[in-house]
Amino acid sequence: MMGKITFYEEKNFQGRSYECMSDCSDMSSYMSRCQSCRVESGCFMVYERNNYMGQQFFMRRGEYNDMHRMQSMGMMFDNIRSCRMIPYHRGQFRMKIYERENFGGQSNEMMDDCDNIQDRYRMSDCQSCNVMDGHWLMYEQPHYKGRMMYMRPGEYRSFRDMGMSGQRFMSMRRITDMC
Repeated sequence: MMGKITFYEEKNFQGRSYECMSDCSDMSSYMSRCQSCRVESGCFMVYERNNYMGQQFFMRRGEYNDMHRMQSMGMMFDNIRSCRMIPYHRGQFRMKIYERENFGGQSNEMMDDCDNIQDRYRMSDCQSCNVMDGHWLMYEQPHYKGRMMYMRPGEYRSFRDMGMSGQRFMSMRRITDMC
């Protein structure tokens, strides 16, 4: 299933636009800023900086007419510089989380959402993980609140190395949307 997102320089889908149907690491050559967007199909992660860096926000099908209003939905930045399409995953979800960097400390394997690792696993922190199956969103606070990070299959030895210094993750959710 293909995804399609259109970014606009001005609020309410006005001004220059850029249509995207895959990953885009740098939107600055297409537009100077992004103040609204429309997700026609698929799911996307949008990023505050080029090359999928900085704060992130998950967007599903819908219309987002004002980036400043998005802050009430948890988006903690006001301009989009890059985006990544999230492929739909069929099958099981598996991720192993670790208390410390480099897969150290206490670990737990997850196959479903966890709204609070402290309550469920008695873990005070999550600083590395191995995503075996599926695509996940990790949140800095319990109950899927605060800044988020998109995790696709792979090993993540240190969130700090990914530009997320000082960030800890306390809840995780599977991306099960077909959008």
